[in-house]
Amino acid sequence: MLGLRRAADLRTLAFTAFYFALFATTWCKFYTMSSAQFAMAWCTLAYFSFVGAVAVHNTIHCPIFYDKHLNKLFQIALTLTYGHPVSNYVPGHNLSHHQNTQSPKDVMRTDKMRYSWHFLNGLLFGPTIGVDMLGNDATYFNVQYEHKRPIYKQMKLEQCVNFTLAGVCIILDPWKWLIVAMIPHLIAKMSIITLNILQHDGCDQDSKYNHSRNFVSPILNFFCYNNGYHGIHHLHPGWHWSILPKMHKKLIKPRMHPNLDQPSILVYIFRTFIFPGIRIDYLGSPLKLPPAVPDEPWFMAAAETYSSKGDDYK
Repeated sequence: MLGLRRAADLRTLAFTAFYFALFATTWCKFYTMSSAQFAMAWCTLAYFSFVGAVAVHNTIHCPIFYDKHLNKLFQIALTLTYGHPVSNYVPGHNLSHHQNTQSPKDVMRTDKMRYSWHFLNGLLFGPTIGVDMLGNDATYFNVQYEHKRPIYKQMKLEQCVNFTLAGVCIILDPWKWLIVAMIPHLIAKMSIITLNILQHDGCDQDSKYNHSRNFVSPILNFFCYNNGYHGIHHLHPGWHWSILPKMHKKLIKPRMHPNLDQPSILVYIFRTFIFPGIRIDYLGSPLKLPPAVPDEPWFMAAAETYSSKGDDYK
C-alpha cells in the first residue's frame, strides 16, 4: 500500500499531511482568524510539529517505505515539519545516545544537568543539550564529508530545502514566519530533546531492563506513535513503532521495576519538576550523580546508519 513497509504508517502520513494542511491554513488566514481560532490553530500546529519530530525519530530508525528514494523524499517532508534536517538526528540519537546511553560518549546524557532546583534541570535540558548536539553534529558530518558518504549529501539536501522555504516565508512575511513556523519548530525541537531527561534520568543504564522510563497512556501513544514505550525501543531500536506495546508487555514489563511504567507523562512532569520537584532515581532514593566529565568523542570510527538492529522481529 503506497509502497509502505507497514500499514500502520498510514497514520504517519496522515499526521504529516495534517501538519502541512494546518500550516497552510494558519498562514493564509493569519490576519483574518479570531483570537480564539488562532490560539487553537497555533497550539495544534505546535503540537503536530512535535509529532513530526517524533516521526523523524521513527524514520531514522525504521524507514517507512521500501523504496529508498521515497524515504529520502519523506525525510525532506519531515524536515519541514520541525525545521531541522532529519539526517542530523542520526549522530546525536542513533550513534551517540543509543550506542552509549548515559555514558560520556552520550551527548544527550542527563547527568549534565546539575542544578539543585530540579525544575531548572527540566527547563534547560533542551537548550543545553541542543547546543552540545550542534557541535557534535558538525564534527560528525565533517567526517562523513571526508569519507564521501551519502548521508552528507542527504543532510545538505534537507538543509537546502528547509532554508529555501524559510527564506521564501521570511520574504513574504517575516512576522508570520516567526509565529507560524519558527516558534512551533523551536518548541518541537526542544520537546523532542527534553524527552530524554524524562525517559532516562534516575534509571540504571547498566541494567538490561531498568535503563528507561515508559509512559503508557493510550492517548499519548496514539498521537506519538507508541514512543512512550522507550525500554523496548532501546533494546530493539529497529523495531517498528506499531509493535512496541505488545513487545513491551511481553519482554520488558515482567522483568523491569514497576516504577518505570508511568501512566501519565504530564503527572510525571508535574511531580518530578514542580511539586515536590525532588530529583530521585527510579527506586525513589535521592539521585547520586557521577562526577561531571566532558563529552568523549565517538564519531571518528562511526559510519552512517539509520538502524542498528533492522526490522527483523518475529
